[in-house]
Amino acid sequence: MNAPTELQVIKGPDGGIQYVVLPYAEFLRLRQQVEPLIPNEVAGKVLVENLSPIHAWREYLGLTDAEVAARIQVSPAAFAELEAADARPRKSILRRVAVALGLSLEQLDF
Repeated sequence: MNAPTELQVIKGPDGGIQYVVLPYAEFLRLRQQVEPLIPNEVAGKVLVENLSPIHAWREYLGLTDAEVAARIQVSPAAFAELEAADARPRKSILRRVAVALGLSLEQLDF
């Protein structure tokens, strides 16, 4: 017996499944189960250019240091210390920066 499903399967020319169409709410639910991603550009800036993750993300998002400093309510000088390559900010500070950048803590703390 075939049970009703909300998924639609689209087959390719060879008869194999090529795509699955699902309701948007289900897509969002599944997407939340996936680990947060780090774009190649951000990883490259950290690994190749030796930038801190905070600095790499800020540049990737097109934000100035003054904008992020204002968002986390610290002085530009204090923020410059946070995004230095050798900085090791506390988790509480990383959480504030992550929220200010619209990221998860995991995306910032790698």
